[in-house]
Amino acid sequence: MNTRRRFLVPAMLLVALVAVAGCKKKPAPTPPTPPPPVTAPAPTAEITATPTTVTAGDQVVLTWRTTNATSAAIDGIGDVPTSGTKTVTPSQSTSYHLTARGEGGTAEATANVTVNPPPAVQQPPATMSEEEEFMANVKPIFFDYDKADIRADAQATLSKDASFLANHPDIKFVIGGYCDERGSVEYNIGLGQNRADATKTALVNAGVSADRIRVISYGKEKPFCTEHTEDCWQSNRRAGFAMEH
Repeated sequence: MNTRRRFLVPAMLLVALVAVAGCKKKPAPTPPTPPPPVTAPAPTAEITATPTTVTAGDQVVLTWRTTNATSAAIDGIGDVPTSGTKTVTPSQSTSYHLTARGEGGTAEATANVTVNPPPAVQQPPATMSEEEEFMANVKPIFFDYDKADIRADAQATLSKDASFLANHPDIKFVIGGYCDERGSVEYNIGLGQNRADATKTALVNAGVSADRIRVISYGKEKPFCTEHTEDCWQSNRRAGFAMEH
């Protein structure tokens, strides 16, 4: 009996040790390496000016485009859509600086416009006929797309027109309203009429007698330019003048 105990006790201890050893925790597996963070693409920006050289008072069309941008701004203009166009009338040489911002950073671009001073006013020669003198001194005014509002640059032109007409009170004249080729014939007849009427009102407010003025709308039927470009369309968005005979 004692002999059996001597063999049984060590055997039980051995089994207990093996059991304890088997209960030890297995080492935790190494966690997988996390993927690298996603980097937002950097924005891009480009801007152009058409034309790049103008005379003071002329218009310039800015066109810009960005990618991967959430906001954009042009110095001197302010916040703008991330892509678009805008007509400006710089009075001096200007650098239009575009800044585009996005989650991936900032991009910049610049368009330079050279503005030349207006040519010296030519005094009409004494041999001019009354109609030639009228055409030399009474200049057309231009309008923004789909608008009949008198622009700031047109106010200066109308002021000179009114001054000449005030000094020639016997001249009667016609104001014609013109449009570019876009839009229906009927719509542009109405828009041309609004432009001619707005021009007449401005001259009357400047002191020109209303009974000297007749207005007519030509719509888009008598274009001054037939190219399909913004510069051409701008030349067709006008109010022009002609003497009555």
